Amino acid sequence: MNNITVRLIEPTDNAALAIIIRNALIEFNANKPGTVYFDESTDHLYELFKTGNGIYQVAVMNNEIVGGGGIFPTDGLNADTCELVKMYLAPVARGKGVGKILMQECLNTAQKAGYKKVYLETMPELVIAVPMYEKFGFNYLKGPLGNSGHNGCDIWMLKEL
Repeated sequence: MNNITVRLIEPTDNAALAIIIRNALIEFNANKPGTVYFDESTDHLYELFKTGNGIYQVAVMNNEIVGGGGIFPTDGLNADTCELVKMYLAPVARGKGVGKILMQECLNTAQKAGYKKVYLETMPELVIAVPMYEKFGFNYLKGPLGNSGHNGCDIWMLKEL
């Protein structure tokens, strides 16, 4: 039985999360310009989220960091909308319900923070993530919202909470 917990990000999590995020993008051939692969902030997630503007959750399985995901009030989004950001899992965590637990935690956190909608940007290469977003009730948009700076993403989705 896998022992899965979700907790807030800690300063010592940065390196492990950056490796998980970049390795996932490499694995799915999505390590292209205009993605979080090249974001400086990917190496400093704790610092990015400690400002209080967003909340980043870390998934731990059997005492090992296996992924994370957060919500963030991305520039240019309506005040009632946050963005689901940097949600990635290590291969060892996939197919075990970790993504569903992490996604539900992010949605619950967004709702508790007063958001009415959650927006996300992704890519067709992330073949595991896109169907999960659909199952959680995210609907496709015709174009991007806000100013995430991730012009390498060409799937935009929105969920009403």
